[in-house]
Amino acid sequence: MRREKIIGVLGGMGPEATKDLFDKIIKHTPACKDQDHLRIIIDNDPKVPDRSRAILEGGEDPLPRLIDNVKGLQKAGADFIIIPCNTAHFWLDQLRVEVNLPILNMIEEAAKAIKREMSVRRTGLLATSGTVKSGLYQKEFQQKGLEIIEPNERDQKILSKTIYGKEGIKAGKEDEVKKALVKLGKGLIDRGAEAIVEGCTEIPLILEKKDFPVTLIDPTEILAIASINKAMGLNLKRIQK
Repeated sequence: MRREKIIGVLGGMGPEATKDLFDKIIKHTPACKDQDHLRIIIDNDPKVPDRSRAILEGGEDPLPRLIDNVKGLQKAGADFIIIPCNTAHFWLDQLRVEVNLPILNMIEEAAKAIKREMSVRRTGLLATSGTVKSGLYQKEFQQKGLEIIEPNERDQKILSKTIYGKEGIKAGKEDEVKKALVKLGKGLIDRGAEAIVEGCTEIPLILEKKDFPVTLIDPTEILAIASINKAMGLNLKRIQK
């Protein structure tokens, strides 16, 4: 009998996004009883320095703490690691050399899923300014022949406020944030986006698939299903419409 792999989660960036990933792994795991579910080791560390601030403003470097945490997951028995934070993927290459186990790339998994399971070419991106500036999505999507449509400078500032502001997602606010996110997404659709990518792991906490006339792509959900596939040797479809 094939041994199921143990999933390690480099989490806490933020805690709600980590919980969302965990919920989606449970939701999509084919299980009839407790024992059918996967073993998951979660390091929920919200003390990791802000990733966008480090990229955009030269703020405190999160890499040393991220390295400590991936090493801790390896020591705890994880067979591979997943990261429910898009911006943290800026340091993915450095993290991979620090441990002797695979670390899945959420953004690459999203690009592969879109290419394999959809017939779109132009995707609108809603993400933190750090993620946008780093080019993480642009690089992976271009390699798969996909085009990224980003918000203009004004809209990107509004988007950052919906994530980091006092009335933003990370502060636990929802109503006004949702209105702003829907407006921003529809603006990308007006510019030709055939799908909207939730490129910040807090955004799926607010938006719903019914909010747009095009497919809303949730990389957190794609990562959850990719991790189930890797852990259990399955081939579940990764984009849920």
